[in-house]
Amino acid sequence: NWQMLAIYMVLAANLSEQQALKQASPSCYASQLCNCSSMGFDFIPPGLTAKITVLNLAHNRIKRIQSQDLQQALNLRALLLQSNKISSIDEDSFQSLAKLELLDLSNNSLAHLSSLWFGHLFSLQHLHLQGNSYRDLGQSSPFSSLRNLSSLYLGNPWFSVIRQGNFEGIEQLHKLWIDGSNLSQYEQGSLKSIKEINHMIINIRNINVFSEIVRDLLHSVSWLEVTEIKLPVEKKSLVQNSTRPFRIQKLTFKEAFFTDQTISQAIVSLKEITSLKELEAINCVLAGKGIWNTEEIARSGQSFVETVTIKKIMIQNFHLFFDLEGMESQINELKRLTIASSNVFMVPCKLARHFSSLQYLDFHDNLLVNNRLNETICKGSWPSLQTLNLSQNSLKSLEQTAKYTSRLPKLNNLDISQNNFGEIPNVCEWPENLKYLNLSSTQIPKVTTCIPQTLEVLDVSANNLKEFGLELPFLKELYLTRNQLKTLPGAAPIPNLVALSVRRNKLNSFSKEAFEGAQVGTVHLSVTECHKSLVVPLICVLVFLLILLLVAVGYKYHMVWYLRMTWAWLQAKRKPKRAPPKDICYDAFVSYSENDSEWVENTMVRELEQACPPFRLCLHKRDFVPGKWIVDNIIDSIEKSHKTLFVLSEHFVRSEWCKYELDFSHFRLFDENNDAAILILLEPIQSNVIPKRFCKLRKIMNTRTYLEWPAGEEQQQMFWENLKGALKS
Repeated sequence: NWQMLAIYMVLAANLSEQQALKQASPSCYASQLCNCSSMGFDFIPPGLTAKITVLNLAHNRIKRIQSQDLQQALNLRALLLQSNKISSIDEDSFQSLAKLELLDLSNNSLAHLSSLWFGHLFSLQHLHLQGNSYRDLGQSSPFSSLRNLSSLYLGNPWFSVIRQGNFEGIEQLHKLWIDGSNLSQYEQGSLKSIKEINHMIINIRNINVFSEIVRDLLHSVSWLEVTEIKLPVEKKSLVQNSTRPFRIQKLTFKEAFFTDQTISQAIVSLKEITSLKELEAINCVLAGKGIWNTEEIARSGQSFVETVTIKKIMIQNFHLFFDLEGMESQINELKRLTIASSNVFMVPCKLARHFSSLQYLDFHDNLLVNNRLNETICKGSWPSLQTLNLSQNSLKSLEQTAKYTSRLPKLNNLDISQNNFGEIPNVCEWPENLKYLNLSSTQIPKVTTCIPQTLEVLDVSANNLKEFGLELPFLKELYLTRNQLKTLPGAAPIPNLVALSVRRNKLNSFSKEAFEGAQVGTVHLSVTECHKSLVVPLICVLVFLLILLLVAVGYKYHMVWYLRMTWAWLQAKRKPKRAPPKDICYDAFVSYSENDSEWVENTMVRELEQACPPFRLCLHKRDFVPGKWIVDNIIDSIEKSHKTLFVLSEHFVRSEWCKYELDFSHFRLFDENNDAAILILLEPIQSNVIPKRFCKLRKIMNTRTYLEWPAGEEQQQMFWENLKGALKS
């Protein structure tokens, strides 16, 4: 009746949908991870089960999430729906996802957010909502039930309002990311409900909103990262009406824009944040010449910042930049300074002498040259410096570089790698306490007594050194990677060595003297490096085992047959698909087992070849060409026969030659789409008797009719009539 028909149609639809999912995303059924990204889905595919823990539907065309879509995915831990076209989500769509930990709805078309979506996501830790089209977060908090939330990503180019209560329910976050490039309204106290934020990143341009947000975050954020901001000129306190102690310790500016005026005001304002210990500026632009309001900066008191990192700052007309005279009082408490990839070519001696507490200085990837280094590291400069990085600059003289750094009394760690020294003198003057020296990639042709004997760590990698014979009594680590060494350095001159790296050299032998008095501890060498003489025999053994395995697999699965048949078939494909009528010599080629030869030769051949008119049959015993390869005989005989007659029996399915004849005939059937094969079932054959390699026989017997040899004489007469009719067709 119609009810049963309707039920059947529903079941069939469900099965077809599940099959479609299985075909589109086979991994969904193979494991707990279901990757259906970039597959053109317009909806969440059905058939999702409790087995799936990770579902990736990113980069599709899904527009709506409905109540039933995820109802059965009870164990889902991660749901990735970013970069779709989702504009509508049913209120209870995520109701069954109590175990969900990651939800990514970024870069969709959500015009509003609803707290009902997240009401049952008790385990949610990571929520991505950025890149949609909502303009605010609503009148209340959409996150009130997300007590375990760790990271939250919000905002878009249209996001303009943050209201009080929008973050109620969230007490602690590891990371908060807000795209507020067009944020124009912020109600004071909106972010105060979050008691602790380890790292907050905000893209913001409105300076008034920025100031309000900073005031609210002073007591909760440890690291604040601000992008694309243009700092103001006007004086405005960042800690207005805020009580100490503050929590913020690190402030990062990325892609920000500064002028001489704004950077002066920023220095003054940031001093009010007494907890601030680290400042960072990355990919920023400074439009000015260094004419800062140093008097006002000095009057504002001492800075509490201990670490300053500046990377890839672009100073317009940097060659006209002033020497920052007057900033001396602001730098004497600084402990770590990095200015990298910023075209630094000199630090005035007067300024350098006031870095009295600086312990770490990184000037890598700049424009320092030797004659300017004399000014940068003048006598009395950097008195507390312990670590200096001058790598990737334009230093040319190792002798001068060593001499200038010898002015640093406490220096013990020096990196001057990736400078083009080219030559190395025999004698150099170095800091008295130098322990670590990096001279890698400096084009020095050899090592001389210029290298200080106080070293504990020496890196001379990538210098094309051909030998190493220095006496370094305190050396513990030696790095000689990517040189041209043919022998190891002697052990006696470096008695305290505990780590040696000699990768990518030309070592071919080790002498006894190289290890005299030294015990080898941890050596990181591959098997091939340790046992080069065993590599070739090992490869030969592996190749032999692989060949043996392939032979065994081929024998088990009869691969030889398939290869032989395929080769012969490819040769046959080059010939005309069917022999011309004048080349047809036989009415039928007979394929049979030798065990059935008595019936074939004494019964069937006599009946057919003595008929009126007689039939011409091709038998392998009688008609094959002597001396010709049997495969070619089979192919030629089938091609020159009008029909192919298979006498099927249990003996037949055990014959490999019969299988070959059947395979080739089956190819011909498909090529010509005709009725060239006639099947005679000489005796009943049980399906479990037919070997798996006779898949063609199973297919033919299922798709074509066949003649059964009857036991009674009356039925036998009818059998002969049917067979003759088939041969004539």
